[in-house]
Amino acid sequence: MNSAGASYIAFEGDRRIGSGNIHDVARAARETLDRHQDASILIFDSQSGAPVEIDFRGSVDDVLARLPPAGIPPADKAAAIVAPRGPGRPKLGVVAREITLLPRHWDWLAQQKGGASVAIRRLVDEARRANESGDRIRLAQEAAYRFMSALAGNRPHYEDAIRALFAHDSAGFEKLISEWPVDVRDHTAKLAEPAFRPEI
Repeated sequence: MNSAGASYIAFEGDRRIGSGNIHDVARAARETLDRHQDASILIFDSQSGAPVEIDFRGSVDDVLARLPPAGIPPADKAAAIVAPRGPGRPKLGVVAREITLLPRHWDWLAQQKGGASVAIRRLVDEARRANESGDRIRLAQEAAYRFMSALAGNRPHYEDAIRALFAHDSAGFEKLISEWPVDVRDHTAKLAEPAFRPEI
């Protein structure tokens, strides 16, 4: 499978066995388990580096039948099914959720043009723009760290590589992970890349 634009990635030990949507990855993992029952399979969100749990009991068809529809991450399946329709304007992408503020915050919001919702959306947009570069770097560092912790914790220079990642030392990081198994090294580098490119 092509890893370009993949949402998930599966590893058997240090070897990448599949990438793509969750159904493609689950199929590749289940078929690997059919060939090697003692295989150690780990699946990750290919953007966040977070591990993904899949129930591999039964046949390939059984595994696929338990997965959420395409486009809904496995962790969000229950929420997507049971989430009640509440206030908001979902057709426009506006979703109502509860927030808690101190009385002085509510007082200030009540005085803003357009009301509290408009003021909060404007503040969030301003904060996103102001922190875009820093947020991207932090998210990339966290994604790489999650993946490294799961698959490279016993690899040479692991702790030094973590330090280089958070110190923004691109050259040092690349050198420190160079001896790792190719699939682990390449995905680690892909996850970490935005952390070393603050100008994007």
